[in-house]
Amino acid sequence: MTAQRLLVGTPGPFRFSTAIAAIALTLAASACTDARSAADERPADAQKWFARAQEDVQIARIDEANDSVRKSLAIVPADLEVRVLAAHIALARLEYAEVLRLLKDTPGAEAKGLRGRALWYKGELDGAADELEAMLEDPDVRDDWAKSIAKLARRGQGRTPFRISGGMIAPVELAHVNPTAPYFVAPIEIDGEQALALVSTGVAEVVLDSASRPEPSWVSIRFAERIEVQDVPALSQDLSGISKDVGAPIKALIGVNLLRHLNVTLDYAGHQFIVRTFTPPPPPNATRVPLYYARGGGMLMPTSLGAADDARASLFVDTTRPFPIALDDKGWRKAGIGAGDLKDVPGDATKKLKEGIVPLMKVGAFDLRKVPGLLGGPIADVERGLAIDVDGILGTPVLASYRITLVDGGRMMWVEDDTEVRAMIARALSAAGAQGPEDVPGPAPELGAPPPPPPAAPAPAAPVGGGRP
Repeated sequence: MTAQRLLVGTPGPFRFSTAIAAIALTLAASACTDARSAADERPADAQKWFARAQEDVQIARIDEANDSVRKSLAIVPADLEVRVLAAHIALARLEYAEVLRLLKDTPGAEAKGLRGRALWYKGELDGAADELEAMLEDPDVRDDWAKSIAKLARRGQGRTPFRISGGMIAPVELAHVNPTAPYFVAPIEIDGEQALALVSTGVAEVVLDSASRPEPSWVSIRFAERIEVQDVPALSQDLSGISKDVGAPIKALIGVNLLRHLNVTLDYAGHQFIVRTFTPPPPPNATRVPLYYARGGGMLMPTSLGAADDARASLFVDTTRPFPIALDDKGWRKAGIGAGDLKDVPGDATKKLKEGIVPLMKVGAFDLRKVPGLLGGPIADVERGLAIDVDGILGTPVLASYRITLVDGGRMMWVEDDTEVRAMIARALSAAGAQGPEDVPGPAPELGAPPPPPPAAPAPAAPVGGGRP
């Protein structure tokens, strides 16, 4: 998939003009020849903690960064640069009220953008529109996500985003549409029209196919005729390329902003996408994995690519990627493998992709061994969009190997290895005289080899219809 498709709705970094910055620095130097930077003015201990927090943020060690920036703030509570960094970290942890507290009345485009994102995800539409529009008045700022969201927020007056009605739980049967890649494709209703939607943790918002929805809009989404989510904000994009990649007529992407409201379970082997209005209890045989979100939108997962302390890594989680994992040079070094040990990918027309095996990868407390991986691909584009130096991208085959449940507003997920449970059920059904393999839940798949899919769900009878602007 193209980088453009990958980064729809993923909040991108500010792009400041280097020329303007250079002029500003020159003027500042001429006005005051002994001017010193904020770091020079900052007490030594505060600067050390601040620098450590900066370093941790850039490699997505968000909790460690939070500890460090708090220590710096304790020494210099009024330091604007430290407060802005603390707000970035709070937004990654989905602590919206803390972002607003830290940046109350703080001037500047960056502070306005952070407040706007916090207000948007908090559901305060007017305030979000005010802040994002004010940020976009800065000629040095380029942020297509903010442009679309500001318009949606203005059109959403009187709405309560993600209003949920209906039952308590809605199990949706996944449509296994691709025999070579375990995509999470779910049949849903959008404003009463049937559609196939692709779960996409690489985007912030719901995205609708521009063939039927040329402009951002507010929609209603229903799951299994049991749970309806009203006033869902949705962006617009041409999804024909994604449909071709997936092998099905994809009319919507379900981004993380909606997923975080639904306590969802993704169970590829069990053919289920479960939506809930309540927080489920911790499942058996599960490990807890914290999640973070770059600028509140791009899902990040901490992991380890080996047993050593320096093997700790951060991955961008994208359930539209058909490969298990893709790492950059630094990521492969953390896995103990040099670029020279990797092989060319057969059939790669670009001659830029390499492949190899990651000996060990941690998913929470679980060890995942011999993970097929790539070097190359879209990692640099992802890092530019996230403004964070991740070690790689985690694709859908890894998540499809487990049963995944998002809880705590998306701040963590339970990763459940239910191989033994499935085997026990299979033995019980077999002893009870199950009639055929369709009656026996299959075991969790080996990585890179998804289980035999059930018959694909039928394509929607009609394209997604128009909704309220």
